[in-house]
Formats: sequence, structure tokens, C-alpha cells
Amino acid sequence: MVVGLHIGRPWKYADSEQVYEQILRYNKIDYIKLNLNDIDFWEQVEQLDYFIYRFYVATDLKEQANAILPVIENYYGIKCFPNQATCWMYDDKIKEYYLLKKHGFPVIETHIFWDEETALNWIETALFPLVFKLKSGSRSQNVILVKDKQQARLLVKKMFDKGIDPDKSSFFMKNRLRGQGYKEFLWDQALRGYRFIRGVDISPYWEIHKNYVLFQEYQPNNLYDTRVTVIGDRAYALIRYNRRQDFRASGSGKYNLDRSKIDKRCLDIAFKISDTLGFQSMAYDFLFNINGDPIISEISYTYPCIDQYEEPGYFDRDFNHHAGHFWAEYFHLIDLLGLPDLKQPDHIKLARKGIKKWKLKYLNKKKQGYTVV
Repeated sequence: MVVGLHIGRPWKYADSEQVYEQILRYNKIDYIKLNLNDIDFWEQVEQLDYFIYRFYVATDLKEQANAILPVIENYYGIKCFPNQATCWMYDDKIKEYYLLKKHGFPVIETHIFWDEETALNWIETALFPLVFKLKSGSRSQNVILVKDKQQARLLVKKMFDKGIDPDKSSFFMKNRLRGQGYKEFLWDQALRGYRFIRGVDISPYWEIHKNYVLFQEYQPNNLYDTRVTVIGDRAYALIRYNRRQDFRASGSGKYNLDRSKIDKRCLDIAFKISDTLGFQSMAYDFLFNINGDPIISEISYTYPCIDQYEEPGYFDRDFNHHAGHFWAEYFHLIDLLGLPDLKQPDHIKLARKGIKKWKLKYLNKKKQGYTVV
């Protein structure tokens, strides 16, 4: 058995990649670290039984993954994480909505237009407020609350003219400032300047969004969302509170791990969707509609590494809670490799290069189960 572990950025070893490697090493499982830029990449792929590429929202990583994962899974016959059923719609809210809507799962009603005139005509009878989203982006950064027709028309005209670059748009700069606070926002801008001087790409999100528009119906009176992450027969769950004076919870950093606050209907829906659609791993963000029913805002196959480990256990399909701290990567490997007796290391060491050290509360602190240095 040989596992291929794709390293997305050779100069920046992601947390999840480190966890996978340390679990494989602890269990004495052969693995190869490889990168698509390797001259002999495809020769290395031929040696593999399994392939892991935990890519995330950066545009270049998505393009790489979407180029090689279908080939490796479908034509080399190698089992992959994520597989195509799990990741083909990743970081594309339009694909997510079409998929969930087709299967009749409870998803927030979303209005997607590919034509400017049709979108503008619809706005005349739409009920406000609405939530405007770009189809990609994480941590709520590309999300705006649209309060009236005038604002909606402006967004439509932008999207069907030059488009929107979320990294430069004044809409999203204001969003980022409000969400991050002045200190973090200014630090991010200083870091971008430093990286620019060093000749490093200052933004991995370089796509221009245009010729479509997406409006999601606003769900009032939600002070938090419920994040449920299903991996096989296990479900992590937590409450994420909204940012101060904001309607968005994703990226707020405010959460509650009290499992008694989890609405079991969210767990049930998440398990059913993952089973129906064959997802290896999927995080579901739930809000509640005006009738008090859980309804899905977004989904994502991947998520922050440490966040899952920090949760005090997981739920099984019968909603029984299993206490402990478990790496999501540990469960990924159990399911991918078919090894239910795989062991989780007692301690994981995470090395972070170029991290914004003043932000990382765990930096150089040993916590039960891991150390960040």
C-alpha cells in the first residue's frame, strides 16, 4: 500500500498535509509526497494505491485539482480524497444550489441569473433585503446584504459589465474591514505589501466574477449558524455566532461547542445528504427559516484543520455522542484506506511558516494533542 500526498504549495506546508503525514508515519504506512510541478509527477502517480489532494479556495489550487483529480480517479483507477462525487462542486455556490435543489434537500431559495435584462426585471418585484454572493469565496468575505433595488441594480450592472474582482472591489474591502476589525485589516494590507515587495503573489484569488449574478433569500432572526461536518458515520457539530452587528457567522471566530445546543434535525439532514450523494466529507452550514426549520446556506468538503480537533467528540448516526478529540484527517484515512484499526498519534506537531503570529493564540503553546510552532 502506497499513499500519494500532494503538497499544494511546496513553500507552505498546510496543516492538513502535516496531519495526514504524521498519521501515516505513526501507522507505518508507505507514502510519497509529490507535487504536480514535479517532472516525474505522473510516473510517481503510477506507483500509488491512494491519492490525497486537500485543496482549498485558492484559485490556482482549484484549477490544479480540477485538472488532475478526475484523471487520477477515473483513468488511473486510483482511490482519491476527495473523490469527484465529493469535490466537483467545491467553492461554487451555483453548483451547490443546483445539486441540492435537484434532490429536494432544504436549501435557501437562491435566484441565479445569466442574463442582465432578466436579472434587472426580476429585481423590480423582488422582496428585500437579499443576500448577494459571489459563487466562490470563504469566511463570508464575498457576501453582501442588499437592502434595496438601487443597490441590487448596481451589483447586477457591475457583474454584467467589467465584473467584480473580490480582492479589489470596494464592496468587499468594506466587508473585510467590518468583519476583521481595523487592526487585523491593516495587518493584512501590510502583509500583502511585504509579499509584493518580495515578489510573492499577493492574492491567490485572482479570478474575475462576471456574467452571472446570485441572490439568496435573506433569513432573518438568525444570531448564529450550525456547522455540521459529516465524515462517513460521524458528524462534528458546533454553533457559530454572528460577527458583531452583522448577519454573517462564517469567519467570525465565535463559536459554542455545547452539544446540547445542536438541533438534531441538522444532523439527520446532513447524514442523509452525504449518504444520497456519496460524499466522503462535507461541512453543512445551517440557518433556520421563518418556520423554525433548518435550511442549508452553503456546503464545503474541506474546513480548517484544528477546528475539528478542538471539538469534544462527534455524533454517530443514532445521535449518540462519542467524547474525545479526533483529527478529521484521521477519519479521512480510515475511510479511504479501509483501515478501521488505524491509530491516531497522541500528539501532532504543526509547523507554520509565515504565519501572522500575533493572531495565533495557540502559537508555541502545547495543547492536549498538538503543538503549533
